[in-house]
Amino acid sequence: MDVSVVIPLYNEEESLNELNDWILRVVKSNNLSYEIVYVDDGSNDKSWEIIEHLAKNDSNISGLRFRRNYGKSAALNEGFKVVQGDVVITMDADLQDSPEEIPELYRMVMEEGYDLVSGWKKKRHDPIMKTIPSKFYNRTTRMLFGIKLHDFNCGLKAYKNEVVKNVEVYGEMHRYIPVIAKREGYHKIGEKIVQHQKRKYGVTKFGFDRFIKGYLDLLSIFFVSRFAQRPMHFFGFFGSLIFFGGFVIAGYLAFTKFFAENYTRMTDRPLFYFGLLAMIVGTQMFLTGFIADMISRNSFKHREYQIKSKVNIEKHTD
Repeated sequence: MDVSVVIPLYNEEESLNELNDWILRVVKSNNLSYEIVYVDDGSNDKSWEIIEHLAKNDSNISGLRFRRNYGKSAALNEGFKVVQGDVVITMDADLQDSPEEIPELYRMVMEEGYDLVSGWKKKRHDPIMKTIPSKFYNRTTRMLFGIKLHDFNCGLKAYKNEVVKNVEVYGEMHRYIPVIAKREGYHKIGEKIVQHQKRKYGVTKFGFDRFIKGYLDLLSIFFVSRFAQRPMHFFGFFGSLIFFGGFVIAGYLAFTKFFAENYTRMTDRPLFYFGLLAMIVGTQMFLTGFIADMISRNSFKHREYQIKSKVNIEKHTD
C-alpha cells in the first residue's frame, strides 16, 4: 500500500464527506493505493455515523471511535498503530489542510528519503490567538532541539511507516512529533510549504487551556528528551550541587564557632537554616534521581485508550 491517511477529528460532521471525496480524487488521479483511517476523538455530533457510512461504501476506509475525548495526540497514536501504507500522512479534518499536497509529500519520503516531512503553513488563515502562540512554540522548539522547522504544529505531515510505529504520542505532544522522531534516531526531517485554507465549517477547537498545556508539554519533552533514560544525570547533578552548597555553609559556620572571636550561636544565624535547607533539598533531589533511574530501567507501560467502536479496522490489520 502506498499511502495511509490518518485523520483525527472531533465534531467535524460538516466537513467529512467533502474531505473524503477530495482525498479520493487526489489519490486515484495519482494512481496511489491508499487507506484512510478516521479517528473520532469522542465526538458528540454525527461524525461517527458519517464515518461508518463512508467505510461501508469503501473497504479502504476505516475508523476508530474513542469512548470519550482524549485529545489529538491520543487519536494520532491509535491511528498509527493500525496503518499499513509505506507513507503515513496526517491531516486535520476541518478542510484547512489540502489533500492536493499528498502526492508531493509521498514523493519526498519515497524518492528523497526523508523520514518525516512537516508542512509549513507559510500563509495562515487562523485567528491571532492561534498564530501568536504557534510562533512562540516554533521559535522555542527550534532553539531547544536544533530542528529547523518553521511550523511544528502543522497537522499536515508525512512519515515513513517505520517512524510512526516507533513513536508514542500523548498529552499535547503531537506538535512535537519531529522532536520525538529525532530522539528515536530519525534525523532526516524536511519541510514543505503547504497551502492553508480558511475554516469552512464549525469553529476552532483551540482554547487558552491548550496554550498552557502546550507550554507544559514543551518543558516535558525537553526533559524527557534529555533525561528520560538517565534521570539521575539531572536530579543527581543538581542534588549534589545543592547539597555541596549546604555542606560548605555548615563548614563555614562550624569554623566560625571554634575560631571566630565574636562567636554567635549557629542556630541564631539565618545562614544556618539556609545551609540546612540546602542539604535537605539536595538529598531529596539525589534520592528522587536514584528512584527515577530505577523506575526507568525496570519498567515501561504504554498508555491505553478506551475504544468504543471500530469499523473495517480488523480488515486492515490481518
